[in-house]
Amino acid sequence: MGVLAVATPVAVTAGSAQAASTPGPNTLEKVATGILAPALRGASVFGTTPSSTPEQVSFILRERDKYQLESAVTSGLSSFDSVGQFAAQYGANPAVIQVLTSYLAKFGIKTSVYPGNVDVSATGTAGEFDAALSCIQDDYHVPSQAGYDGGTIPAQTVYSATGAPRLPYRISQDVLAILGLTNYAPFVSHAVKPTAAPVPTGNPNGHLPSDFASRYGLSPLYKSADGAGETLGIVTLAAVDPGAPQYFWSKIAKVPSTGRTLTVDNVDGGPGKPSDASGTGETDLDAEQSGSLAPGANVIIYQAPNTDPGFIDAFFTAASTNIADTISSSWGESETVVAASVAAGQETPAYEAAFDEAFLELADQGQSVFVSSADEGAYTASADLGTTNLSVDVPGDSPYVTSSGGTTLPWTGKLTGSKGSAKVSVKSERAWGWDYLWQPTAVASGTTYAKAAVANVVGSGGGFSLVEPEPSYQTLVSGTSNYHGVQYLTPTDYESVVKGVNFVEPTSWSVTSKPPLVSGGGWGRAEPDVSANADPYTGYLLYEPSFAAIGQPTLQNDWGGTSFVAPQFNGSTAVIDSYLGHRIGLWNPSLYSLAAGPDSPVTPLNTAGTSNDNIFYTGNPGELYNEATGLGVPNLAKFAQDLAG
Repeated sequence: MGVLAVATPVAVTAGSAQAASTPGPNTLEKVATGILAPALRGASVFGTTPSSTPEQVSFILRERDKYQLESAVTSGLSSFDSVGQFAAQYGANPAVIQVLTSYLAKFGIKTSVYPGNVDVSATGTAGEFDAALSCIQDDYHVPSQAGYDGGTIPAQTVYSATGAPRLPYRISQDVLAILGLTNYAPFVSHAVKPTAAPVPTGNPNGHLPSDFASRYGLSPLYKSADGAGETLGIVTLAAVDPGAPQYFWSKIAKVPSTGRTLTVDNVDGGPGKPSDASGTGETDLDAEQSGSLAPGANVIIYQAPNTDPGFIDAFFTAASTNIADTISSSWGESETVVAASVAAGQETPAYEAAFDEAFLELADQGQSVFVSSADEGAYTASADLGTTNLSVDVPGDSPYVTSSGGTTLPWTGKLTGSKGSAKVSVKSERAWGWDYLWQPTAVASGTTYAKAAVANVVGSGGGFSLVEPEPSYQTLVSGTSNYHGVQYLTPTDYESVVKGVNFVEPTSWSVTSKPPLVSGGGWGRAEPDVSANADPYTGYLLYEPSFAAIGQPTLQNDWGGTSFVAPQFNGSTAVIDSYLGHRIGLWNPSLYSLAAGPDSPVTPLNTAGTSNDNIFYTGNPGELYNEATGLGVPNLAKFAQDLAG
């Protein structure tokens, strides 16, 4: 269905292929790792990493009976395990953990084991890890990775292994992935604010969480439930502004004071001080939105460094403590940038399977998880690797989370820029894709349609995974194994984007204002699962004190992105849990089953054509699923009542 040049789809749930003959116990074998600097565009080495450099590395072990666990989670669980029960049935054998920790101790590396017996956190120096893992680490300059939508990953100076780590086979066969052999910060926030020159007028762009509750049917549940007795978890990679969520709740959203608590858990030492540049606004909005929708629920912010081990350890912390009933995260990267590392021989698809293991534990324990689907429409890789292939987001591609997509609400107004004004009219709620703004932007800015298009590849992330297989619950509805699209953008200029590696991807687009309709088949897990308003032009208020440090008002409107949707569903789930009196766990098996029935709690957005797309995928009348919006938009009270029934 796509133009990703590297790829035969590979399921991440299976173990690595068996060699023709079993290696000897001390034969060194490669182990999957994270995205290393040599796989990044323009990275250049300038020296060897000093051996005394302190490092934190996470060893993710293979879960036992994983096929049974996956099947149970995707089919829908009728009861949930405790952390101890999960560890006993699915966690690694304690003997395996002992072998690994004893081996690392010989090199001076200290370890701690998460209670689920899957994640082993290790601390040591670069020299100790190089010796233990038979690898070499160098220092690199990594230039800014610029996206077509105006967002960037900033330039960084980092250490990084030059290739995959190795362990003796007697240990490597039980280790799924080793994360942390670089301190590169690869993940980006999925919050969006219009940055183009045209300024909108006449649009509703200062919504509060109460507007979400009214539009998507959460409000009726407040008669008997407000999240009391529940705990919300936020997994994030930037520090929260102290006091910001509480101020937003009381002074802006004006939700009643319930005496609930907000706790910060600094995972792996935390992400450092709050700053707008690091993404503090993301953390602020996650807590503001979710907490406003569930005023009775306690809130825990799991804030970690923006690294592979930081991100995964935050999820395992939420799983191991098992306090948060529902969790959201609004950070990610494209599958394509991960595929670049695979092509460079630095890892296997087990990198994504490592995150799946955290999500499987959370699901087995009844903890709901929501992840934003990204904000580059059908072209997520355009924002990090800078390629123009169809691509989706990691970790939103996991079958064990609810991927949260975006829509645009009806609005009428105009864009006014230096060269004039142009009217905008959206008559009904549609998939979020800024192609509807390209012509008005061109008129208001005095530029060409094509330039306006490639500068604003923005919308609800969605499409087909090339790594994760289609989960069983998606087979219940039509539209998850085929697609319909509008070809505004045709990828061009294929070239090798990773130095020294035959990893060929498109790096430009040709643009048409009258796109042909195309269709085809899809293989893997389709995302998102369900959607709500995410367009900044019909967006939300954000209160971020860190704005003051860059000379901006602390309260702003015009904010959107699927970053808002994931925490909104997170807060909604706390209310639903308190309404039902128990956790509901992973939404997807129940939601897809109900959507396939005669009285669905979700309304599909399936109007074919250019009025309902995420810059490629569009709905098809009669089908229940659209890769731009998933199953559609929910009626949350009806969903809760259906679950109760």
